[in-house]
Amino acid sequence: MTDMEEQHKEVPEPLPEPLVEVRLREYLAVNDAEGLFDLLDPLALSEALREILQLTPDERDRLLTLIPAELAAELIEEAPSELAAELMERLELETAVEIIDELDSDVQADVIGEMDEEDAEAILAGMDAEDAADVRRLAAYAEDTAGALMIAEAFTFSETDTVGNVLRRMVSEDDDFERYRGQHPYVLNAANQPIGVVSLRGLLTAKRSHKLTEIMVEPMTVTADLPLDQLRDIFDAYPFLGVPVVESEGQLVGVVSRSAVDEAALERAESESLRMQGVMGEEVRSMPLILRSRRRLAWLSANIVLNVIAASVISAYEETLAAVIAIAIFLPMVSDMSGCSGNQAVAVTMRELSLGLVRPVDAARVWLKEVSVGVINGVILGLLIGVVAWVWKGNVFLGLVIGLALSLNTMIAVSIGGVVPLLLRRIGQDPAVASGPLLTTITDMAGFFLVLSLATLFMPLLV
Repeated sequence: MTDMEEQHKEVPEPLPEPLVEVRLREYLAVNDAEGLFDLLDPLALSEALREILQLTPDERDRLLTLIPAELAAELIEEAPSELAAELMERLELETAVEIIDELDSDVQADVIGEMDEEDAEAILAGMDAEDAADVRRLAAYAEDTAGALMIAEAFTFSETDTVGNVLRRMVSEDDDFERYRGQHPYVLNAANQPIGVVSLRGLLTAKRSHKLTEIMVEPMTVTADLPLDQLRDIFDAYPFLGVPVVESEGQLVGVVSRSAVDEAALERAESESLRMQGVMGEEVRSMPLILRSRRRLAWLSANIVLNVIAASVISAYEETLAAVIAIAIFLPMVSDMSGCSGNQAVAVTMRELSLGLVRPVDAARVWLKEVSVGVINGVILGLLIGVVAWVWKGNVFLGLVIGLALSLNTMIAVSIGGVVPLLLRRIGQDPAVASGPLLTTITDMAGFFLVLSLATLFMPLLV
């Protein structure tokens, strides 16, 4: 077959979805590695991973062993780090090392960092010593810093290299060039410090004999401990695809890409959203049942205690409820509407925290802005529900009690929602996990108390 024929050879169409799982099991039953590859290769990675997760754990192990390590590595990279680690831990050591070797260093560090220490050490021991050292170094950096997000592979040259050297290397290392993720060539001095960066346009327009030092410009660098928020600011301000990462003495340790920063910011936002709903870690339904149940129960059990506390307020006003039974209809409305307002404030504060726009020291300023919104929205919502209560039950004083309670509780809710995440961050607690339960409990207690205490005060006018 000629090169032209090879280029125009038809790519096989993916099978209809219902047939994929059937064929997977057929090929696995006879250990048909070629059939598995031909079946999975045309699929999008997300679709291929979804099909694999329908298999039993033993079937998944056999499939990842049979398919080429390159394809297995792409599927492992597509999976969340915790799931990827679980898949890797089940494989034979030789297969696991072969797959890990196909991953970029930052992904290697993420996956190995999620594995049990014994399994992680076994894989590291089977890797090339230099690659293993890179993974250990990357895994040691704090989460969501330049060091944790960078790749150790950098497209580097010395001060004595020429344009011709770069062009020859780009051609000779074409298969490995993807690892550099479109980096520009960086020029290093004898101390391994980046002193220049060369544009691809400069390479194409300069003579091959020119030294890189003649066409380079001074690079912008970031330190390995630079946090994600500041990295986002840099990539927002400059059109860079990547930035060199240096240690305190200026030595190059890797390159952090724009795509890695964007992915980390998205993952952090998704993780915070999940934690606010009580889902801890990167849960997917293919994980062990007991693990998933234990993680959820930890959050739900705490909520039982908080709800008992809120319910105790109602029990203190049993006589009022017995005398004015209509109050019971409006209790959940007041607590729910206030909770919605508070959750809006939590969401805004969490977003501003993730963007670095607010810090715990800004709590007073945040409160003033939130309570201003709370006053306006509280009054409007109070009037609306007050009119509904009046018209529905025919008692203007009932409408006054319910409307006033909702207005005041809305102000309380937005104050808590705006400020509590900042206070939790200050004391070292995770605001994404704790803000929701605290907000719900306090707004329920305050709502119940306001409605029932005001009803007790206006009792002669309500019965």
